[in-house]
Amino acid sequence: MCRRVTIITAVHAPSARFLPDAYASIRAQELPDGWEWHWLIQEDGKSDLVAPYVPDDERVTFRQGRPGGPGVARTLALAHAEGPYVKVLDADDQLEPGVLARDLAALEADGTLGWATSRVLDLLPDGSTAGFPGDPDHGPIERAAVLDHWKANGFRAPVHPASLFVRRDLLVALGGWMALPASEDTGLLLALGSVARGWFSAEVGLLYRKWEGQVTGQAAHTETAEHAARMAVVESRARALSHFQWRYAPGAS
Repeated sequence: MCRRVTIITAVHAPSARFLPDAYASIRAQELPDGWEWHWLIQEDGKSDLVAPYVPDDERVTFRQGRPGGPGVARTLALAHAEGPYVKVLDADDQLEPGVLARDLAALEADGTLGWATSRVLDLLPDGSTAGFPGDPDHGPIERAAVLDHWKANGFRAPVHPASLFVRRDLLVALGGWMALPASEDTGLLLALGSVARGWFSAEVGLLYRKWEGQVTGQAAHTETAEHAARMAVVESRARALSHFQWRYAPGAS
């Protein structure tokens, strides 16, 4: 078995300038002996504006493709992922030290877990950080708990999908990220939570950058009709998976 954690990053021209910070946060990670990481960067589109920010490192692969949004870019990158685990990292975010090793340890220790997340802090423009209220307890997250919380709290998940660490075979079985213009990562999180137990680490694992160009900060992200449609299909998918009783097989890897 290839003992590799594949880190997948979707990037477009406005966010390319943050890639060096993301790279530095990956290089700071330490994995157990015999394990390695590989970073797949997939541009959402084809331009000459991203490549200059891609580090010259044999552990980094850069590809381009037709524009379709971050979910499409990540799913295209998934075709080239090797090894049993995938970690998502948005181009403008940063991993915190130790998160890859903690995620890996949780899933290696318990074959019934299909995915892991961790505490996230907002990284504000002035360099300060701010936490999210209502983090769950450190430890396992049972099936359906994510969907129940999301529905009861105004479409706010209890954990952040930008911090996901997933078994690659499970991610492939679910079709990767949803084909939506936004909320594609929330859709994946809810689907994962419907078919497999997860894990939450109370240690900070991700800095989520807040800046003027991020997609979630644009007016289109909260436009009423589209938002309602996204939430409806995200929920319907998760409930359908629960209804059909599809379950992640314990011990799969």
